[in-house]
Amino acid sequence: MHVIGSRKRNQPAPPHAIFESLTNPDRDPTRPWLNLLRDEQRPTVLDSTYPHFVVWSSLWPRRPDARLQFDLPSDGGSGTDLRWTLYVDDPLPDDSTTGHLRHRIDKLINANLRRSYGQ
Repeated sequence: MHVIGSRKRNQPAPPHAIFESLTNPDRDPTRPWLNLLRDEQRPTVLDSTYPHFVVWSSLWPRRPDARLQFDLPSDGGSGTDLRWTLYVDDPLPDDSTTGHLRHRIDKLINANLRRSYGQ
């Protein structure tokens, strides 16, 4: 598998809360954040280690090989230094598609999920 994107950004919630959000996105209906587009599908949790690691299946039916890994170390305080990494098999997507996939993950995780925790 090839890494085609990765980004680390602090989340205001602790690792156990982020882990719960990633493994059960609908757990709190008052804080919806996994708002998918028409060309996306709900991911399945393929692997996890509480509370520091989660792997999702692909969000995109046209790229069923894609895997999204989340590393959830504590930031040393009350938050999480969340890193997402996107893996795909050959053939690699073109630059435009790669940019779109990265943008969508960043929007879902570093905007929607982050806002669901009040930031």
